[in-house]
Amino acid sequence: MRKPPRDRLVPTKVAALATGVSEATIRKWVSRGKITRYGSPGRSEFDIDELTEIALRRKREA
Repeated sequence: MRKPPRDRLVPTKVAALATGVSEATIRKWVSRGKITRYGSPGRSEFDIDELTEIALRRKREA
């Protein structure tokens, strides 16, 4: 998978806010393969488009 453009990457805290879950849940999703982690060691970043899809899916399922 290609890395998204830099302007689409957000840190863990923003990823959690965008999806309505805790930062711990974001880390769990990464370990379970639910979302893709980008960035370097110690600096996790996530694709805002991927997070938006997850948030919309969670809203539909609620």
